[in-house]
Amino acid sequence: LSVFRTPRHIYAQIISPDGGQVLAAASTVEADLRKSLKGTGNVEAATAVGKAIAEKAKAAGISKVAFDRSGFRYHGRVKALADAAREGGLDF
Repeated sequence: LSVFRTPRHIYAQIISPDGGQVLAAASTVEADLRKSLKGTGNVEAATAVGKAIAEKAKAAGISKVAFDRSGFRYHGRVKALADAAREGGLDF
């Protein structure tokens, strides 16, 4: 589970172990997710992305992932995304 954030958006991707294929992805750029949010660069949005990536991972048959925070501190939006993904059933 790779996380990338910008001041305006947050992105999450589940990448295959060899790094060659994206198995599931969710972000605040997606129209259906963006419509349900007040803003896209806050903790609430990160939580929604975490739930969405967990649902998509379950649909793809993925339950265990390694968490890659891409150098971002485990705090705020990154932590909210990770916690929501765990609650959604992903095992780190």
